[in-house]
Amino acid sequence: MSIRQQITGALKQAVKTQDRIATSTLRLVIAALKDHEIASRANGVNQMVSDEQAIGILAKMVRQRREAAEQFRQGNRTDLADREEAEVSIITRFMPHPMNPEELARCVDAAIVECDAVSLKDMGRVMALLKRSYPGRFDGAAASALVRKRLG
Repeated sequence: MSIRQQITGALKQAVKTQDRIATSTLRLVIAALKDHEIASRANGVNQMVSDEQAIGILAKMVRQRREAAEQFRQGNRTDLADREEAEVSIITRFMPHPMNPEELARCVDAAIVECDAVSLKDMGRVMALLKRSYPGRFDGAAASALVRKRLG
């Protein structure tokens, strides 16, 4: 079952149970997926969003909501921050499980070997390989710091 089908099924369930936050969040996710499809049609590509692309879109949405929650907390708006965090928990249900630090370290080491990376100049290639191989499974900042440490 594709991620889009899982999200659609969850939306139907949220509507049935009258879960307002889940309903609105899942509708936003579906709208983001449709927006991506519409934008790709402008480039001559007429196809559904793949699971890899969907994971990238979901990761972006999670990142935006976490940043917003942080800003709301700094502004003493805990009600809005709590809503953003609730949306994050709904969206992350459809993403692959994140890597633990040890697994990330193994993947970074393998990517460095695969790219024949020897200096910080090769960091972009290593990060691109990680993003392509493990979409949505790792924190980009943590991976970047680890790659920098290994190549530095």
